[in-house]
Parts: sequence; C-alpha cells; structure tokens
Amino acid sequence: MNNSVIGTLSKVPAVTAGFWIIKLVATTLGEIGGNALSMSLNLGYEVSTAILSTVFIFSVYLQIERRRFQPAIYWFAIVASTTVGTTTADLVTRDIGLGYAGGSLLLLAAVTTTLTVWRYRLGTISVASVSNSASEVYYWLTITFSQTLGTALGDWFADSAGFGYLGSTLIFTVLLIGLYVLYRITDISRTAIFWAAFIITRPFGAVVGNLIDKPPASGGFEISRFAASGVLLALIAVLIVVLPQQPATKNGAASH
Repeated sequence: MNNSVIGTLSKVPAVTAGFWIIKLVATTLGEIGGNALSMSLNLGYEVSTAILSTVFIFSVYLQIERRRFQPAIYWFAIVASTTVGTTTADLVTRDIGLGYAGGSLLLLAAVTTTLTVWRYRLGTISVASVSNSASEVYYWLTITFSQTLGTALGDWFADSAGFGYLGSTLIFTVLLIGLYVLYRITDISRTAIFWAAFIITRPFGAVVGNLIDKPPASGGFEISRFAASGVLLALIAVLIVVLPQQPATKNGAASH
C-alpha cells in the first residue's frame, strides 16, 4: 500500500459485527473499571476522573499521532474514554448534583452540539472521513460526551426510573435490536444509525457492568471489580486479534 492510499484511509475501524462486539465489551469494562477506581479503591470521583482523564488524553494523542489505523491503539483509546466517562458522569450527576436526568440532558446536548458543529465545519460526520487531525478531534470529543452520557443515562433508567439493572439491560437490548432492524429494512442515514447505536451501547454497558459488580441488595451479582475488569480486558485483547480489524472506507466496508 503506497503513502497516498494510506493518507486517504480512515483511522478508525469499519463498522462490522466485530466492531460492535468489542464496543459492548469495552463499555462494560469501562463501567466496572471506573467503579473499581472511584469506589473499590475509594479514590472518589474527582481524583479518579483526573487520573483517567490523563490516561485518555494520552491515548488520544497516540491515536492522532499515528498515520494509519492501528487496532490496539484505537481500542485503548475507546476503553480509556468509556472508563473516564464513568467517573465523569458520576462526578456530574452525584458530586456536582445535577442528578441523572439533568446530567443526561446536559450531556445529550453536548453530543448533539459536537455532531452539529462537526457536520457544519467538515461536511460529514461519517467514520469514513476520520482521516486527519481535525476530524479526529471531533470524533473523540463526540465519543467522550457519548461515553459520559451513557453512564448517566444507564443510571437514570436503572435507579431513577426504577427498571433496575436487569430491566434496563433488556430495554437497551431492545433499542439496539430496533436500530439494527431500521438498518436492515429502511433507508435511514447509516451515519445517523451508527451514532445512535454508538450512544446506546454505552448505557447498555453501564447497566451490565453494574449488574456484574453491584451487591445483591442493589440487584447485582457482586463479582469482584478487579477480577471482572481483568477478564474483560483479556477478552478485548483476544477479540482484537481474532476479529477482522480494517479501517473504514467511504462505502462503509473494510479496506483491503
């Protein structure tokens, strides 16, 4: 592959079944990992967010500095974003006191605003266009807000709305299936469906993560956060190796 071709390829992966599988595992890991830092280690939301923000910024720096898509670095940044999203959402909704509803609405506004500005400035919000620093900045800003929104939204459904972790898992599963059906039988913008699914996978991971690590009195299984994080991290590493990982292209397929 010559340098001119490399420069035109997206630096993020094609949207495939493998992508969504790893994304779901990563969002679950992010919830449990964030809780491990802020709760199990008792560092609190502010300190945990400061630590994880540093890791996330470093991961995005590595991602932007690379000339081409590299799966390990990309998924490192995704895991870092979903983990810091967990503690940031808890900081906003609990410590600052916006509540789940207020925090969710604020973060939803942040996501939609970022996507709107991105679309206006660069002409497209398709993942296939993420091939330079400008588009990557918008991409990772959108992801940061969506990962944080997902935690607040998951807590809102599980706690405030009273659906619990299992009930909320079923709700978000149905929503994701609904988006897949829309993808298969309608002509709705594939980019719009992608971002909707990307956002919904985060509260799915949040409630599944809480289902795994919360005590039985709260509706969880109380599995060790550190053990669960280790297993999920290992699973992601295996999936990156065994599942196809190619950069997105303009037609939405993997590049060969």
